[in-house]
Amino acid sequence: MSRIPFHVNASEGAARVGELVFPRGTIRTPAFMPVGTAATVKALYPEQVRGTGADVVLGNVYHLMLRPGAERVASLGGLHAFMRWPHPILTDSGGFQVMSLSALRKLDKDGVTFRSHLDGSTHRLTPVRSIEIQSLLGSDIAMQFDECVRLPAPRSEIERAMLLSLDWAERSKVAFGSPEGRALFGIVQGGDDAALRSFSARRLVEIGFDGYAVGGLAVGEPQATMLSVLDDVVPELPVGRPRYLMGVGSPDDLLKCVARGIDMFDCVMPTRAGRHGQAFTRFGKINLKNARHADDPRPLDEESDCPALRDYSRAYLHHLVRSGEILGMMLLSWANVAYYQQLMAGAREAIAAGRFADYAETARAGWARGDIPQLPT
Repeated sequence: MSRIPFHVNASEGAARVGELVFPRGTIRTPAFMPVGTAATVKALYPEQVRGTGADVVLGNVYHLMLRPGAERVASLGGLHAFMRWPHPILTDSGGFQVMSLSALRKLDKDGVTFRSHLDGSTHRLTPVRSIEIQSLLGSDIAMQFDECVRLPAPRSEIERAMLLSLDWAERSKVAFGSPEGRALFGIVQGGDDAALRSFSARRLVEIGFDGYAVGGLAVGEPQATMLSVLDDVVPELPVGRPRYLMGVGSPDDLLKCVARGIDMFDCVMPTRAGRHGQAFTRFGKINLKNARHADDPRPLDEESDCPALRDYSRAYLHHLVRSGEILGMMLLSWANVAYYQQLMAGAREAIAAGRFADYAETARAGWARGDIPQLPT
């Protein structure tokens, strides 16, 4: 039994609303976790992130071990104090970043030796070291170290990486131990192969984790493939533990995956899009670079509680984006994180009321209708 309580309070089909309870606070699920890779959600103050409704943010082992260093963060009071975020933090193990640095790494059965993308220095990352770094950072949710394979890939390569990840899952659990108030999640691998995914999920459940993540998606495969994998994997995972889909995704991805029983998400999409002049809204994605916004006095969403969505005209946001002003990046990142939190809050309310299917249909209709003002009747 996990020492971290997870309560499923209501469900509609496979979709469910729940609470994952930590000493530092409760994560309401379904939850979207803003990505704070290097101890910051890019372009936002911690108070802004919290104000959008976020219960938890994500940090990354790979980036934090290189700069400023896990030991340094620990000496300064841990990651929560360091980044002024007293609420739950999940740390990614670094496996995905190591995958993306294939030209700079050497993989073996015990771990990965790689060269820093910052200065070319050599580093070693193993399951034990990854857990040690996450413990030094003091994250509330740690992830097992795994190998992620970019799709498409030969089945033999997917199977090799999946089996290696299972070995590393066992090593990660032993290294993690039983710290009070912290959780360790295992990661299901297996690419787009249903049999390999099923094998991975069943073996992880046998090992036993506080939660279960589905990794190795959002790496180039179409949405239909991702959803098919979830249809195969989710029934293999315990009903009483949280399920986390790593690195996903768009608003449409989130709603379709909530419908399949996923509880937690993270993605750089909201802040990355904001830095490039794009806003996610209930009217769909809006590209503020487009000239048609230059004379538009409307805000992105006059009904939103978020000032970035409600209080600034599209004309002003267009000006900031086209001028390359930092404020434009800040406002659109804020708007996007707020919209993602609003989408998840609405999903939680809808599931609790037994109307999630209608909620998702209404959201998609709004995106399809777009941001053209409706003519008066």
